[in-house]
Amino acid sequence: MAERAIGLEAGRRATADDPVEIRWAETLARGVEAISEEVRVLSPRPGVYRMLDAAGAALYVGKARNLRKRVSAYTRPGRLPPRLHRMIAETQSLEVITTHTEAEALLLEANLIKEHKPRYNILMRDDKSFPYILLTADHDWPQLLKHRGAQNRKGEYFGPFASAGAVNRTLLTLQRVFPLRSCSDAVFASRTRPCLQYQIKRCAGPCVGRIDAGPYDEIVAQARAFLSGKSRGLQQRLSRQMEAASQALEYEAAAVFRDRIRALTEIQAHQDINVRTLGTADVFATAQQAGQTCIQVFFYRAGQNFGNRTYFPAQARGEPAERVLGAFLGQFYADKAPPPLILASHRPQGVDLLAEALSLRAARRVRIATPQRGGRRKLVDQAVDNARDSLGRRLAGSEAQRRLLERVADLFGLDGPPQRIEVFDNSHISGADALGAMIVAGPDGFRKGAYRKFNIRSTDIAPGDDYAMMREVLQRRYARALREDPGREGGAWPDLALVDGGPGQLSAAAEVFADLGIETLPLVSIAKGPDRRAGRERFYMAGREPFTLPPDDPVLYFMQRLRDEAHRFAIGSHRARRSKAIRRSPLDEIDGIGARRKRALLNHFGSASGVARAGLADLETVEGISKTVARRVYDHFHGEP
Repeated sequence: MAERAIGLEAGRRATADDPVEIRWAETLARGVEAISEEVRVLSPRPGVYRMLDAAGAALYVGKARNLRKRVSAYTRPGRLPPRLHRMIAETQSLEVITTHTEAEALLLEANLIKEHKPRYNILMRDDKSFPYILLTADHDWPQLLKHRGAQNRKGEYFGPFASAGAVNRTLLTLQRVFPLRSCSDAVFASRTRPCLQYQIKRCAGPCVGRIDAGPYDEIVAQARAFLSGKSRGLQQRLSRQMEAASQALEYEAAAVFRDRIRALTEIQAHQDINVRTLGTADVFATAQQAGQTCIQVFFYRAGQNFGNRTYFPAQARGEPAERVLGAFLGQFYADKAPPPLILASHRPQGVDLLAEALSLRAARRVRIATPQRGGRRKLVDQAVDNARDSLGRRLAGSEAQRRLLERVADLFGLDGPPQRIEVFDNSHISGADALGAMIVAGPDGFRKGAYRKFNIRSTDIAPGDDYAMMREVLQRRYARALREDPGREGGAWPDLALVDGGPGQLSAAAEVFADLGIETLPLVSIAKGPDRRAGRERFYMAGREPFTLPPDDPVLYFMQRLRDEAHRFAIGSHRARRSKAIRRSPLDEIDGIGARRKRALLNHFGSASGVARAGLADLETVEGISKTVARRVYDHFHGEP
């Protein structure tokens, strides 16, 4: 059996003097065994597989032309990189979805990776949707506006733009060229006189009849033509109209056309590189250095540069640029239609399959090219230069962060620069709606995806007992860590635990660590100094005298940021919980009262307090409330059995 072979191989490496190696070999062998059990019943069809941990969370998502053959490769971890060794060791079960083709499997894989964000996949780090310009078509008088999110409104969408700033700048100039309304339908319907936009010549005033439908529709058509890349013909037409108005001695009209031509020229002059023959395309460039990868994306629509955006994929260390780019492209287009042409600095891994999958998503042919010369190569080279510059700036910041973390390690006696710092704080109002919060930071800054909040469950805690709350939070956090990763191989254990508070919080945390048998995790508490003044914080550690740092020490500023972020997260979570509790109705506590019956009762009596005061006979008269339900509601408020 493969699992036995790997166990024996690991056992030969381990000795009685190396218990950590022995535990690791046993854990890896258990993961191989779990995968081997699943391989026996797998289909040879195309599909997607998900490796799951003990809690059912996705560790890794992959696609395969032959599921049985692909997954069986994980039973031979000696041929896989160390990153996947850790994944196999944590695997407890497997979920599989079969598809008709490998291209469909690739699309499904990208969707699942974007949804679940498995910790062992190469991940596109991005939580922002792209803005578009929308030319509406659901009103007699169309409008131009910025749009972000689902494209449900009827109209034409132009983009994507790299940022809201790029959209705003373009819209501002477009309004000078095409004076279409930008107000909402409600404002449009209620206008009785022209607004300021009309006064400054950025709206034609259709709301008050200053322009007829025919000329307005012509402006709409011109805006559509420009945004579709037909700007040259538009400029020629505007030029002819300007000359005709001038010859007819209509100088004000000629000046309007002149201003529109100038604004069009201004829009095009803002493009860094304007390749009119390019049409619609996205340009991807990859740069790698010091184990990090940067991907730069430029958007070209109708020969115009709509801006660029920078990405730093996670879990890409040690992976070749071709593999990173291939994984990135699938996720990038998981929620947006790809353009007809994609230019790339490197040939993505599985480029033919990727092009087929993206063509399926777009319902038309999508071509992925790696140009070697000409104007398109210049575009790619420009993107590569931007990627290298962005990566250089990030590495410079990372170097400063590394030196800072080295000083943190020296200050608190750590074995090395901490890769994961966990910070804890509590929030409540006189003990009500109490919760604890944990934030996580590392070399790349705050890791908000790892933040956690803990609703205080214990009923034995006295209101406002911060020490007891801290004990419950830490006990729950690290008891789970001990269950799920006792060997500390999964990367979820911190190198430093920081609690907000003084010696009391430190003692409470130390008690929890002692009860759980955690002996090697450094623990620090940070308390504000006299009069709770920032800059005079005192640090407490077991076996050391309390100490402070100079006000201008970068480590002090760093620790303040950690403490303040934990406080912000705790306060924000507490406010959200309190607001939810305020919105909760007493009717929600009654069994059998769902949304429909709740609405009927509130509509009939006006409020929950009105329902509480109502008599049984009154409750029975409410539509949809039976005698049994009325009795249940009455007994709830009047305390009868």
